[in-house]
Amino acid sequence: MSIETALYAARVRYGSLEALHGIDLAVPSARVTVLLGRNGSGRTTVLRALAGTVPLTAGRVLWRGTDITRLPAHARARRGLTLVPDRGAVFGSLSVGEQLELAAPDGAVGPALDAYPQLRALLGRRAGTLSGGEQRMLAVARALAGTARLLLLDEPAQGMSPAATARTYGLLGDLAAAGRTVLVAEQTLPPALRRAATVAYVLRRGTVAFAGEPDEAAEAARRPGLTSPASPPGPASPPRPPRPGGRPSSA
Repeated sequence: MSIETALYAARVRYGSLEALHGIDLAVPSARVTVLLGRNGSGRTTVLRALAGTVPLTAGRVLWRGTDITRLPAHARARRGLTLVPDRGAVFGSLSVGEQLELAAPDGAVGPALDAYPQLRALLGRRAGTLSGGEQRMLAVARALAGTARLLLLDEPAQGMSPAATARTYGLLGDLAAAGRTVLVAEQTLPPALRRAATVAYVLRRGTVAFAGEPDEAAEAARRPGLTSPASPPGPASPPRPPRPGGRPSSA
């Protein structure tokens, strides 16, 4: 299993607060990986660190074996990384159609509308007038319409109906099957996402508390007092993806 992107000994601070405490985390290529954790666990900060929207105070970010720690967010985006944040993911003053056209190669918005047919009736609406669930559908549709090979999504189905939620996770699984890499941050692991995912991490207070198969991670996320894995990778090697049923191994 090859690694698409990874954090090595990553630390992030917001002022005096350290949000990530030297974590090692590997995201396998062409798979759906899930970050589980409560608010404050560090899952959103992991996405931001990979996307380059927050700097590391220590450690490295690797993408396909290349150190991109100092590469700014816009340069990562040009190389094929898309971040769908949990809020502020759409441009409120632009219409639904305009946003999809900007995201889609040659303005071909058909695949995005096929993913969320509900958006067809909203093409002329400004995104700022949409409901929360409609804005999330638009944000995910924009990511689907683009050509990014690495997609980072923070609670992508927040505010969606159960049917739209299940469809969203199924679409993410389809992306991985087509060779794109998906990393999703969630508080819980719903059944549709569990079926789509290959690897799951549980984060607690800025550390990786568990890594392995989604079913085991979902159970681990419910257990209090789970401790973080020891044995960080050696100084010259990035972390490997976790083996099924286990915790991350050293390279």
